[in-house]
Amino acid sequence: MSTTAPTAATSLTPFLRTARRTAWLVNALFWSAFAVLEGVNHGWLAGTFAIVFFIAPDLTFFAAVGAPGPVEKGQLPAKAVPFYNTAHRALIPLALMVAYTLLPLAWAPIFAGLCGWLAHISYDRAFGYGLRTKEGFQRA
Repeated sequence: MSTTAPTAATSLTPFLRTARRTAWLVNALFWSAFAVLEGVNHGWLAGTFAIVFFIAPDLTFFAAVGAPGPVEKGQLPAKAVPFYNTAHRALIPLALMVAYTLLPLAWAPIFAGLCGWLAHISYDRAFGYGLRTKEGFQRA
C-alpha cells in the first residue's frame, strides 16, 4: 500500500490527459490568432511584441548558463527553475491582460505581446511541457 497520494497529473486517465492537451491546443490556436489579429490591426510594432513575447519565456533557459555540475537528459539546472516556472505560469499573463483591460492603458503592442505569451504557454502545455520540479524535471 502506497503512503503517498497520487497527484492530479498522475491520476489522469489517458482520455482525460488527451482532453486536457486538446483544450490547451485550442487555447494556443486562439491566442495565436488573436496575436496575429492584433499585429495586422495595429501594425508592425504589435506584431513584433507578439513574436518577442512568444519567444521570451524560453529565454529563461539562459539562466542556467554557468550552473555547476552536469544534469540528466531533460533536466533543467535548479538555478533556472524559478525563472522558467515564473515565465510559464499562465496566470501571470492572464492577470496582466485583465489589468490592461481595466486600467486606462491603451497601447496595442502590450496586449499583442500578452497574447503571444499566452500562446507560448498554451503550446507548451498542449505538447506536454509543463512546469518543472525544484530539481528541474518535468512535472508528471
